[in-house]
Amino acid sequence: MKNINTIKFLAVAALSVSINACKPAGKNGSGGATIAGDAAEKVYVAPGTHDELYNFVSGGFNGQMSVVGLPSGRVLRIIPIFSQHAESGWGYSEETKPMLNTSHGFVPWDDAHHTTLSITNGEHDGKWAFINGNNTPRIARINLRTFRTDEIIEIPNSGGNHSSPFVTFNNEYAVAGTRFSVPPDNVGDVSIDSFKENFKGYISFISIDKETGRMALKFQLTTPAISYDLARGGKGPSKDWIFFSSYNTEQANTLLEVNASQKDKDFILAINWKKAEEYLAKGKGKKTAAKYAHNVYSDITHSATSTMMSEVMTLDPKDCPDMLYFIPCPKSPHGCDVDPTGQYIIGSGKLAAVIPVFSFKKFQNAIAAKKFDGKFEGIPIMNYDAVLHGEVKKPGLGPLHTEFDGKGNAYTSMFVSSEIVKWDIEKLEVLDRVPTYYSVGHLSIPGGPTTKPFGKYVIAYNKITKDRYLPTGPELTQSAQLYDISGEKMKLLLDFPTIGEPHYAEAIPASLIEGKSVKIFKIEENKHPYVAKGEKETKVVRKGKEVHVYMTSSRSHFAPDNIEGVRLGDEVYFHVTNLEQDWDVPHGFAIRGANNAELLVMPGETQTLKWTADRIGITPFYCTDFCSALHQEMQGYMRVSAPNSKIPLSWHVGKTAMNQAENKSK
Repeated sequence: MKNINTIKFLAVAALSVSINACKPAGKNGSGGATIAGDAAEKVYVAPGTHDELYNFVSGGFNGQMSVVGLPSGRVLRIIPIFSQHAESGWGYSEETKPMLNTSHGFVPWDDAHHTTLSITNGEHDGKWAFINGNNTPRIARINLRTFRTDEIIEIPNSGGNHSSPFVTFNNEYAVAGTRFSVPPDNVGDVSIDSFKENFKGYISFISIDKETGRMALKFQLTTPAISYDLARGGKGPSKDWIFFSSYNTEQANTLLEVNASQKDKDFILAINWKKAEEYLAKGKGKKTAAKYAHNVYSDITHSATSTMMSEVMTLDPKDCPDMLYFIPCPKSPHGCDVDPTGQYIIGSGKLAAVIPVFSFKKFQNAIAAKKFDGKFEGIPIMNYDAVLHGEVKKPGLGPLHTEFDGKGNAYTSMFVSSEIVKWDIEKLEVLDRVPTYYSVGHLSIPGGPTTKPFGKYVIAYNKITKDRYLPTGPELTQSAQLYDISGEKMKLLLDFPTIGEPHYAEAIPASLIEGKSVKIFKIEENKHPYVAKGEKETKVVRKGKEVHVYMTSSRSHFAPDNIEGVRLGDEVYFHVTNLEQDWDVPHGFAIRGANNAELLVMPGETQTLKWTADRIGITPFYCTDFCSALHQEMQGYMRVSAPNSKIPLSWHVGKTAMNQAENKSK
């Protein structure tokens, strides 16, 4: 019977999506369906002035992160992370290739879903951004001084790193749960039908150094074979806890759309991570074999290193009582969010007609009173009513994700009914609703997941656009929509296309970041092994079949710009150092026949392009990034001769055909 009801619900949901995607905007009683009369003025950023906020948006299947200015909606930068990026040479240059190394080898793509900004005392601190690689489980850290990826760590014993990375109250950990429960990496070949016996759901705790941000896989929890979706760290009274939504408590391994929707309630997993640290200190942890890569980029050597790790510390809940608890949550929850006070945990059951709000105080009291409804594989299940603050009744269809304005209000995205619903956390009353266009997934309030929301805007990240933009063939862009939430009613101000498929995003006041932005890399601090700190240091060196070109770039020439003596089959490494010490003057480098990409070299930086001499003749190279009025003249030539050629290796800059002729005449 439950199975039939689920199918009916999904059929109604699909019909609602279809209707919402084709209908004109309804009034909905809130004025939010139409753009506010002063919208253009509110989103206008005059020339020479800056946006109020940086918005860090996941790129979904493009594996990158986009940086968007708010309220303008303008894309300011694409930060390459898990996917090769030809525009900058990320993952193509010899220095950045190690960043994409994994235990599977070089993996130049991933599916990036959730951004998280670092916090201190529960507030955004403007230091780092973190994002997950969903497909080949990884977490990356982005330095917000350089807007570059500094570090990527692979996560073993995981399948589908969707439920990550979520940071704890003082950046102690970035935490990740597995979407697909899998057998431990060192178990190997088992039957898929042995799911309940041999599969596990791992929760990973990645420590973060408070000064450098350097990450390390500190420990993993071995939990039952269910699927984890989203999480939030606690705040205030709950700051030593983290809460994960989960589904497939049925532990199905086929046709999950039906078989993982049988139960009326799934779980929120509550983890006391301080208690986990205590058990580690008591020696309860067990080291197990695990192969995973840890990749780090240095702004001093301008190079990355990849280290293959061989073991991980694990904790088994069976040996660690009072560390994990299951809170029942209706039904197939996606979002799991903690309000700014840390007193309330909100679940969002995709297939539920209510939004449950749990009280952390009641949760603590229920643990003390042992108000449990049995156990699930040894982990206590809390009595639902004992921990419930209350339910928001009939909020909308398909609740997904909730954020907060710091004024006692919550905002929940409704995927099926394509709307954002505003409601009072204490009173559990719906206060307002506005339509989105269409099928909103995540939403974001600047500071919304922190103790100090800024509360001026909410941004919807929509999956379907239909009639919103000019058609571009079978696939249309995804969209974001900006709403003003400063008053009692939400007002639509702007919609704008996004990069890739956005999932989650976090926004932060520009004032916390822009003054710390790195403008140049000091040439005197460059420790790259092939740096040339001036034209006098340029040279070309042969090492067997390898040729290393120590090259400099400045407005508007390369040194050297003429190279001879390279032979067919040689591997040529162009180590290009940008000598500029002026903000926003990068130089590019490309050579005909390169089968990777270009380089984009920042002021004071060294980057390397590997090129194979695959044919005899003259091959030009040039600057790809417009740098001056004489950018077009910034070019050079490489001569490739036969493999047995006796032509000596030579190079120069500034020696023209004209002065060569003059020298001969003398």
